[in-house]
Amino acid sequence: MSRTTDRARRGILSTYRHKLENETFAGMVLLAGAVVALVWANSPWRESYQALSGYVVGPEALHLALPVSGWAADGLLAIFFFVVGLELKTEFVTGALRDVKLALVPILAAVFGMVGPAAVYTAIQAFSGSGRYEGWAIPVATDIAFAVAVLGIFGRGLPPAVRTFLLTLAVVDDLLGITVIAIFYTEEIHVVALLGSLALVALFGVLVNRRITSWWLLVPIAVVAWALMHASGVHATISGVLMGLTVPALARHGEHGAMTHRFVERIQPWSAGLVLPVFAFFAAGVSVVDSGGLGGMLADPVAVGVYLALPLGKLLGIWGGVALLTKLTRLRLGSGIDLADIFPVAMVAGIGFTVSLLIASLSFDASDPASAHARVAVLLGSLIAAVLGAVLLRLRAAVRVRGRAAHPRARR
Repeated sequence: MSRTTDRARRGILSTYRHKLENETFAGMVLLAGAVVALVWANSPWRESYQALSGYVVGPEALHLALPVSGWAADGLLAIFFFVVGLELKTEFVTGALRDVKLALVPILAAVFGMVGPAAVYTAIQAFSGSGRYEGWAIPVATDIAFAVAVLGIFGRGLPPAVRTFLLTLAVVDDLLGITVIAIFYTEEIHVVALLGSLALVALFGVLVNRRITSWWLLVPIAVVAWALMHASGVHATISGVLMGLTVPALARHGEHGAMTHRFVERIQPWSAGLVLPVFAFFAAGVSVVDSGGLGGMLADPVAVGVYLALPLGKLLGIWGGVALLTKLTRLRLGSGIDLADIFPVAMVAGIGFTVSLLIASLSFDASDPASAHARVAVLLGSLIAAVLGAVLLRLRAAVRVRGRAAHPRARR
């Protein structure tokens, strides 16, 4: 009986792992974590959710006595950022970012796509007189998983290069977002701990480049590197990115695929199927009742700045930036993409979610009502961007005539 149960369990886990390879399914699992948290946090049993989220575990002597929600954001999320580092390394070595000239438009679009939301958020705070400028970085991020999933579902019929453009933009956006976290959310640096973490990251890199990949050796090094990064004052997830960037992205003679690909295949299911849903579960659980009601929450200038900056700021930044680049410089989109194709893509890029939720938790103290308001605004802004992006993608995909043929004047 026990063997049958064990085989059934392995079969369920194998099926779940296989389904996670589908970007849409992975996005739905992530969304489910956030929805469950919102429902629980606003139910009659919301105190139990708060108790679970705030339950402190970990060794105090190592300064690792953290609430469960802190372990989700600082600990588990490092696995997600390790995967991000692997994907960045692949893109820089063999992917879309290898040739800077070809990738320059989406790279610059990513920069504009961060400036636009930050400008919209800042303008709203200035206009309202709130003075809450510390949340400027919340709406600058793009969630790759959700954005690509929406494009895949509603963008069928668009040129394949549109997906490459969005992926390149989102990867650069991730890199810039990581940089923002490292620079603007580090209050005090403990140099000895930081140097110790960097030394272990370098050791991790030496081992993987020598093809020494035993888990019993790499995992302890990674854990200690993470702990020292946490103790240094720099956000601990940065250690995950750095270690991911050290993994070789080119296969040697006799190897079946690059090591970055093999690591992603092994770790991505854990990241998509466990890490991100658990993080979303603890990050999105905001009690609307305890935060002044939905009306008061959504009227807060911080919330307004976030849920408008995600869709509107990304649209203005990305589409407006690409329009300026292609009109005023020699840079061109190419690969069958029109400026009109970028319009829905820019809207979809407004889906912030994962990194935006992380930055929201870093921007304001947990006891500050703005923290809860900002996190709800991330969910609302991402939802607005997803819905409008889906509609715009379907409308654009329905257009069969594109390029010069769509502009009679250009043919003359």
